[in-house]
Amino acid sequence: MNRINLIALGVRNIADSLAFYKAIGFQASVVGTDEEPVIVFFKNQGSKLELFPLELLAKDINEENPPTVTDGKSFPGFTLAYNAKSVEEVDDIFKRLIETGAEIAKNPRETSWGGYGGYFKDIDGYYWEVAYGPDWEFDETDMLVIN
Repeated sequence: MNRINLIALGVRNIADSLAFYKAIGFQASVVGTDEEPVIVFFKNQGSKLELFPLELLAKDINEENPPTVTDGKSFPGFTLAYNAKSVEEVDDIFKRLIETGAEIAKNPRETSWGGYGGYFKDIDGYYWEVAYGPDWEFDETDMLVIN
């Protein structure tokens, strides 16, 4: 087993979540209607899985006030990530996020590992990282190449 086909996010209001993700650029395949969706699949490219120490991930989101990792409610112990191809792409995405009203958890900035990125929370509190790395390579399907 060496593949992740679906990452399912449990959301409080599926219609609101669908509207949020469409507003930030995702293309959806909806079972039901946009107003009364039963289930939503997004037509995005494949995914990668990353392992990262829980406490360090929480501090990466907010060094001074990291999300709580002990109660199992505030921070689920994982993030979703979008890997950008430039600093400008990161900034463009954050501009769209701000226009959409997304909660910015960490504004884009230079990272400790030499890249550039930030975090936002979707309307259900799931953390997303949007980051660029100067040494990153992408394959022909725009997926990050991990050696």
